[in-house]
Amino acid sequence: MKLGYFLSSEEHGPRELVRNAKMAEDHGFESLWISDHYHPWNDEQGQSPFVWGTIGALSETVTLPITTAVTCPTVRIHPAVIAQAAATAAVQTQGRFVLGVGSGEALNEHVLGDRWPSADVRLEMLEEAIGLIRTLHQGDEVTHHGKHYTVENARIYTVPERPVPIYVSAFGPKAVRLAARCGDGYVSVGPAGDLVEKYRAEGGRGPAQSGLKVCYAASEEDAVATAHRLWPNDGLPGELAQVLPTPKHFEQASELVTPEMIGSAIPCGPDPEKYAEKVKEFAEAGFDELHVQQIGPQQQEFFEFWAKEVVPLIDV
Repeated sequence: MKLGYFLSSEEHGPRELVRNAKMAEDHGFESLWISDHYHPWNDEQGQSPFVWGTIGALSETVTLPITTAVTCPTVRIHPAVIAQAAATAAVQTQGRFVLGVGSGEALNEHVLGDRWPSADVRLEMLEEAIGLIRTLHQGDEVTHHGKHYTVENARIYTVPERPVPIYVSAFGPKAVRLAARCGDGYVSVGPAGDLVEKYRAEGGRGPAQSGLKVCYAASEEDAVATAHRLWPNDGLPGELAQVLPTPKHFEQASELVTPEMIGSAIPCGPDPEKYAEKVKEFAEAGFDELHVQQIGPQQQEFFEFWAKEVVPLIDV
């Protein structure tokens, strides 16, 4: 299983993200995820730079493959515009770019006042958007009058030599079927082995990627406090992440999440065995790639800890 680093656009500004990416490459990580948000999940996280500008800077700084985790190409940004952005990113990175897509969250997509569709409609929109993006990436003039999107006389002139791979995020059976049917790969979070199995059973043959949040600090107590302060929303159940519209709503819902809940869910503190064991869970679940996100400001300390103490324990 390949190990990459997850760049959190919710926690870090664009210059910090580029610095973190360079440290990740210098400490042996093999690839990058980068989140695409209009808002952070809560005000404490405090950032949300435009991902496409950051990817341009990353292309000049590191040589690692980059995947958006994930972009929603359906509501806030029209799929024809995402197609152009992804094509440019692939040219900038010399073919090392993967467009990770998903059906999105109201948190980011409602900002223009559009209606937030039901889950089934969002998946229908996503499938049409993927097809439109693939067509535009062929470099020909496209006119499309679909159920959800219209494009007239659109042509992307700056296209990469090879089609941009499109990986699809999925957390439920319907979305997994769509990922297997339409995607070049599968994106998830957490060691959800049953979803990987379903993706494969439905015909999905591309790589399966996932993400893992961790929080290194000198003490477990400090790490849990940092993780709970910045990412309590990770403890929210069900579909809340898809339907709550503002960071304030996430903060209100997250009042139900205790530090103990966060500390039991993610590796926290200075014990490298905890991190190695969690990585092993993802490998056993069938994932091909895992992207690790260090929560909080101690990025340099994390990278040194990971390279010196965790990596020697990993055998996947």
